[in-house]
Amino acid sequence: MNPLKALRGQLAKLQRLAQPYFLPVDDTKSWQFLLLVVALLAVVVGSTLLLLTGVLALTGAVIPELRSRFLPGVPEQVAAIWSSPIGPLVMVLLAGGLGCFVAFRGKLRHGRWLPWLLMAVITLLILVINGINVGISYVARNIENALVGYKAEEFWKIVAIYAFCLIIALPIRAIQSYLIPKLGILWREWLSGRLLSRYLSNRAYYVLNPNDESIEEIDNPDQRISQDTASFTGTSLSVTVEIISALLTFVSFIIVLWTISDKLALVLLAYSVGGTALIVFASRKLVNLNYQQLKLEADFRYGLVHIRDNAESIAFYRGEQQEGREAGRRLEEAIRNYDRLIIWEALISVIQRSYDYFSRFLPWLVIAPIYFAKEVDFGVFGQAGFAFSMVFSSVSYIVNNVDRLAAFSASISRLEGFQGKVDSIGIEAAALEAQLAATSTGSSGNSILISHVDLVPPRTNRTLIRDLSVEVNLHQRLLVVGPSGCGKTSFLRMVSGLWPPAAGRVERPSEGDLLFIPQKPYMLLGSLREQLCYPLQPDRFSDEQLRHVLEQVRLPELVGRYPDLDIIQDWPRLLSLGEQQRLAFARLLLNSPSFVVLDEATSALDVATERHLYSLLAEREMAFVSVGHRPTLTAFHDTVLELDGSGNWRLLPAAGYDVGRHA
Repeated sequence: MNPLKALRGQLAKLQRLAQPYFLPVDDTKSWQFLLLVVALLAVVVGSTLLLLTGVLALTGAVIPELRSRFLPGVPEQVAAIWSSPIGPLVMVLLAGGLGCFVAFRGKLRHGRWLPWLLMAVITLLILVINGINVGISYVARNIENALVGYKAEEFWKIVAIYAFCLIIALPIRAIQSYLIPKLGILWREWLSGRLLSRYLSNRAYYVLNPNDESIEEIDNPDQRISQDTASFTGTSLSVTVEIISALLTFVSFIIVLWTISDKLALVLLAYSVGGTALIVFASRKLVNLNYQQLKLEADFRYGLVHIRDNAESIAFYRGEQQEGREAGRRLEEAIRNYDRLIIWEALISVIQRSYDYFSRFLPWLVIAPIYFAKEVDFGVFGQAGFAFSMVFSSVSYIVNNVDRLAAFSASISRLEGFQGKVDSIGIEAAALEAQLAATSTGSSGNSILISHVDLVPPRTNRTLIRDLSVEVNLHQRLLVVGPSGCGKTSFLRMVSGLWPPAAGRVERPSEGDLLFIPQKPYMLLGSLREQLCYPLQPDRFSDEQLRHVLEQVRLPELVGRYPDLDIIQDWPRLLSLGEQQRLAFARLLLNSPSFVVLDEATSALDVATERHLYSLLAEREMAFVSVGHRPTLTAFHDTVLELDGSGNWRLLPAAGYDVGRHA
């Protein structure tokens, strides 16, 4: 890809990620965001000039001797700015910048003014520190001249000025060091919340496949929401602040250099631009390698988490060797990519060091002839070296941070790719909702109605069910049977609204009146109270109600073991599958929906307990659709839906039906 095109692409991704926190994207143009950035700089520069003028006027009126001792030459420089066209121009820019923010005040609501305010304060602090550094360059020059001339009294006076500069600079640096990560925390909180909200909307978490390692899919969404978001916000702010600082440093010290030697300034610019171009060209490979490293490290970590989450099953199977091979494969891929990464980093490091070492000779080579010609004093060497290093570091920012910028670019691609994917899922969901208006609706809660439906799993062309029509009214019970792989669970997904039908119409009860219970119930990270009430709020039920429902589903020992319902345990590991299934029925009784979808929800229970639980549903006159293989299930159902996996189906009376032939 063309480097300029690639850069434009990365900047566009960065804008889509960064701008929404500072300015809405939907009703804002790119140039408007850039205009506010420029307006921010204008406001900060203008405010700094006004602040400096006010401080000088105050110190001149109250402590004139302090100003003359510690700020020599500064009042004259400020007066020169105001007497030249620069002062009025800065004030015009200040007024224009404030006007821009007033004009955009409607788009800076909902807390968006806060990051702009913090960025303005941070930029102001950078500008003040930059001014102090310029002053220090003159202090260093005067110190060397005082030493060469054996002027002790002047030397100690200059040292006092230097100490005064440090006293001012240290608290400013401390405040700046706090505000930058503070803004990063606020931004991360906003961005993580935004991505998490979109991830949980439109069932994006269900559509995305976290186990797919193909490049086209979004791998490890958990890492992107947590780690990549933290890295992006923190790095974005630090890079932004560093770039602003580099620009201000460049402008300030290039003027200092130009006053010493215009030739030195021009040599520096030519050398820096040439070296930066060389490093940028050599480091293009790093972006892709860093991107792959983030992905492979996340895959390796996910493999280890998978082993931890399935430790008991692996132990039963004695599958340590196979799990070790798979984890080793993931580790090997990460190591292999990292090996290529460090080779490229080493090559670029050699170029960087050569570039840096040679730059130290340039000031000497340019200043020495004019010094020996007695055109400048000895202190110019120190000042030129200091100013040269400051300008050189600002111009060489990309060179000095190429590894970090490459990793940052990779994190931008990963995070923006995730954001774009969940956004596209939202768009697809809206389109699908419009499509389902003709094929699927929420009914009044009176029935599950399936009319002339074709069921085709997503991303496949296999028709599991063809032209199915069936209705389950209140108090009716349907048993779905068939050989393994015939589409029984797929049918339940369609009934529950997870999968749309390829053709036909599905009407289902309104949200809250239909509850799905899988074979392996979902155990959330939380207390026993939250497990029982999920997805309802736990404060809806008293302790007596929760203990009573546990006794109803034959889990009285759980009440004895955990009298405190707010206790938090690793429930999937602590409870057997049978206990989890009974707890799911307790959850079902508390939610009390009109319709229930049961996917082999009693497969780990004995027949007597199964009969008891189904009797509880019948007592509450719930309608349910079940998938199961036990012959005893027919006693609790009115109708049997028999599937063959080839698209054919039959509706038969449950009485006398032999479920065992499909077991």
